Amino acid sequence: MKKLINDPARVVDDMVEGLALADRRLMLLPDETVVLRADYEALRAAGKVAIISGGGSGHEPAHAGYVGQGMLTAAVAGPVFTSPSVDAVLKAILTVGGPAGVLVIVKNYTGDKLNFGLAAEIARTHGIPVDVVIVGDDVALGDENRAVGRRGIAGTVFVHKVAGAAAEAGRPLDEVRLEAQAAADNVFSMGLGLTSCTVPAAGRPGFELGEDEVEFGLGIHGESGVRRTGIAPVDTMLGEMLSAIMRHGDLKAGDEVALMVNGLGGTPALELAIAARGALRHLTAAGISVKAVSSGTFLSALEMAGCSLSVMRLDPLRIHRLLSPTAAPAWIAPTAPVSAVRVASAVSIAGVQPITGQSWSDDKHGIRFGEAIRAVIQALHDAEPELTRLDSAVGDGDLGISLARGAAGVEQAFDSLALGDPAKALAQISAILRRSLGGTSGPLYSIFVLRAATAMAAEANPADPMAWAHAMQAGCEGVMALGGAQPGDRTMLDALLPAADALASAKGNAAERSARMLAAATAGADATRDMAPRRGRASYIGERAIGHPDPGAVAVATWVDALHRWARAA
Repeated sequence: MKKLINDPARVVDDMVEGLALADRRLMLLPDETVVLRADYEALRAAGKVAIISGGGSGHEPAHAGYVGQGMLTAAVAGPVFTSPSVDAVLKAILTVGGPAGVLVIVKNYTGDKLNFGLAAEIARTHGIPVDVVIVGDDVALGDENRAVGRRGIAGTVFVHKVAGAAAEAGRPLDEVRLEAQAAADNVFSMGLGLTSCTVPAAGRPGFELGEDEVEFGLGIHGESGVRRTGIAPVDTMLGEMLSAIMRHGDLKAGDEVALMVNGLGGTPALELAIAARGALRHLTAAGISVKAVSSGTFLSALEMAGCSLSVMRLDPLRIHRLLSPTAAPAWIAPTAPVSAVRVASAVSIAGVQPITGQSWSDDKHGIRFGEAIRAVIQALHDAEPELTRLDSAVGDGDLGISLARGAAGVEQAFDSLALGDPAKALAQISAILRRSLGGTSGPLYSIFVLRAATAMAAEANPADPMAWAHAMQAGCEGVMALGGAQPGDRTMLDALLPAADALASAKGNAAERSARMLAAATAGADATRDMAPRRGRASYIGERAIGHPDPGAVAVATWVDALHRWARAA
């Protein structure tokens, strides 16, 4: 188990202390893991209803993250996945409760209902008006166990928001309770688990899911869901979840709703955005009008990967409460969705004047130029596995794939290249590479070829080897200007510059000149084994890169080798 903790037995204590240290608007109850609004006394004096929620920890940012003006007055945090004690809840109620009363919002779990319920009962004997709203929004298991009811999951946060806004507006306890209960009655949720999670005190995952297995309706403590199955496209899986939500919630065309796409703790924002896309499309296709979208991690299950969807039916008052301002640090204000993606006016770059230069004096040169380009394309395709292997050792492993993608882009556009005008063809290749070659290699190769094209356009005779030497040297200068690297920095330049200089000083025919280029590029690439990286991803691992050649330099030697083999065969 690897977690950013000190002592597994004190994770909740350390967590609430961290929250209170980080935000002057919060304070703690002594000897309890209870987070309060620092201005609770002023709130009580103003005659406003206090809102309390809580439960086991491990669901952060719920519930302490929602303590703030316009949401919760206090949050009672129990041990991880365990209900807080009756005394902790009672102390919270007695601290913040005044004549206006307290509304306690509880997720529908036996321990929470018992402990919060008993604390509420005791608080009433102290003269504090207390009402309780139980949230059971999880439709995964249907209504099969009516004695227990549905579980409470992320839809509870919507109820927090509605109740908190009503209390902030100064409504009396009975009205706040009615609004909160109506919100609870109209929110429907379902979760999808991709992985397990590890309770710090246990030190191991609470259950196992296969590599390609997901569980529909998995509970936020790892409780069994409705079924396990193989993973499928997210739109398919979310469609099944929303169908269940719509069925149990009796949601139909014309209804206005708020949507929450909630990460379970280990789900990146990228995946949540994809989930939001699928959920919005599904609801729109069903004729349901989504008025507000909340996407993020609102109620988690430690580091569990997966998400839950919550849909709350709206009326004018409920949407007003949902959109009312709040100072709660973890609340993400809902956004207003659109039914179709809006696209800005297209900007065309096709009209940019292309670089042109001298044409070949003989058409045969154009044919051979095309053969050389094809040789490089093939070499980069063939080298993809080896370049990927080398880059995985010192970088992010994408170099081989990126160069192969760039080569494929040139190959697809090959018939459109102006091979009779090498400067223009190089400019075309530069444009292709900037669109198709990803990572840092894309802009570097694009400027290398673009500068070479510009230099070639100034040459009187493209068949002169020195014209190509000048073009290659200009390309190297472009790479240095854009990337900031210099020879000896352990980059592609350590092979590229020696190859360019070798071409400039070489004599003889194309095969002899390319042999000099290849020897220089190969020696330059091999020398990078002993260089400490100062640029690129490899710089992050420092001295550990020594002993491995720079993949970018090896890639240069690879396509120079392809040019040499082409020249020798010509």
